[in-house]
Amino acid sequence: MFKIKNLLAPVLFFIPQLFFAQYTDVINSNRPGETMSAYAVGKSVIQAELGVYGIKEKHDLLDYDATGFGTDLTVRYGAFLEQLEFVLDLQYQTESFDTPYTSYKKNNFRQTVLGAKYLIYDPYKNYKREVNIYSYKANRNFQWRELIPAVSVFAGANFVGANNPYYFSPDGAISPKVSLITQNLLGGGSWVFVTNIIADYIGTDYPSYGYVLTLTHGFNDRWSGFIENQGYKSDFYSDSILRTGAAFLLSSNMQVDASISTNFKNTPSVLYGGVGVSWRYDGWYKEKQVANKAADRAKKNDDNKEQKVDYQEKERKRKAKYE
Repeated sequence: MFKIKNLLAPVLFFIPQLFFAQYTDVINSNRPGETMSAYAVGKSVIQAELGVYGIKEKHDLLDYDATGFGTDLTVRYGAFLEQLEFVLDLQYQTESFDTPYTSYKKNNFRQTVLGAKYLIYDPYKNYKREVNIYSYKANRNFQWRELIPAVSVFAGANFVGANNPYYFSPDGAISPKVSLITQNLLGGGSWVFVTNIIADYIGTDYPSYGYVLTLTHGFNDRWSGFIENQGYKSDFYSDSILRTGAAFLLSSNMQVDASISTNFKNTPSVLYGGVGVSWRYDGWYKEKQVANKAADRAKKNDDNKEQKVDYQEKERKRKAKYE
């Protein structure tokens, strides 16, 4: 029984697609990776994912060294439908650059995105995998359904202010961003594979196209680890990033994490390290669930009352026919 408990806990932790509702018993965070999961936080649930990170860059051709730090904040809110989630994604960064001839600083928002994500296909909708309480191995066996991903789409906009040093144009701009998101449950629930295909800054002089691939493993009901590859390409800047890290569940509504990232070139070479925390408020959701259950119970009671048969009255009517 202990093995079965250890199997189910990480499944509940990482895999919201086991349920039709997007809400899970424990927090479902996108941190510490950069992929966006296919599933929403749940209707009326609000979630904040905050991180801080340090940066070290070195550019061999331009002969500069840079150090700095940044912070990122993602706010997620489920509204109107279980499958729908609104997302605000902010990232602010400050850096100091040193060259043989001068030193300078730059700081601004690297990212300001507002949009919405919608789950368009869930392979586990109306499906429940039976758990074999007698065999741990049977619960870990490969299932063909694991190859069918959940699919979501994200659509939003980048908001860039004028004279932003992280943007290719000195003029401010608003430009679309779209993503195709897939998510697979693997290994009977202990692994999750997420892909994001991204088109960014659409319609500008330097549109960007990229991908993020994340493989997450739940070690137990508290710890998880991940490895991730992120790539993006544009005429303005291209790179490929390798990232790894771990997350720890403090409570059903709070998670802490740490990660490290690096790339594979020297124009520039990049090293990131960061920590973060994710927190959600699900009180409104639980209040709604309690109200729905109370309403269901009341309806069942009313139905039972309506269906209750007065056998004595029926017998009196039957006898009245012969009197």
